[in-house]
Amino acid sequence: MAEQTTSSIVIDAAPADVMAVIADFPSYPTWAKGVKTADVVRQGSDGRADEVFFSLDVSPIKDEYTLSYQWSGDDEVTWTLVEGKMLRSLDGAYVLRELGNASTEVTYRLALDVSIPLIGMLKRKGEKILIDTALKGLKKRVESL
Repeated sequence: MAEQTTSSIVIDAAPADVMAVIADFPSYPTWAKGVKTADVVRQGSDGRADEVFFSLDVSPIKDEYTLSYQWSGDDEVTWTLVEGKMLRSLDGAYVLRELGNASTEVTYRLALDVSIPLIGMLKRKGEKILIDTALKGLKKRVESL
């Protein structure tokens, strides 16, 4: 896996409630900045998505791509790129850790590679913006439900 960018946030909700929002892909366009479409392509036997098609427009990345998901209960979900136009690779994870008092630490790990050349520092800045935006959006969405 390429070099990863990681960030964490604490959400005032139980891990199951956080993971329920993460797993609710059709709702992403209403709260995940830049996500225009999130369509479940293939559902797993556990009711959670195995593959999801996304249309994303978050500068500097505008792409349509499909991700494959692996779920570990309400503790972790990881994903890898199946196919994309601009993205060459995209590996990520949400790792949830129960803190007690109905709060959860959510760590987001992301490593991406694009088909156009980007200076490492610019790529990491893009990853950081994506992660921070996703974590803040996730926190706002979970805590509003």
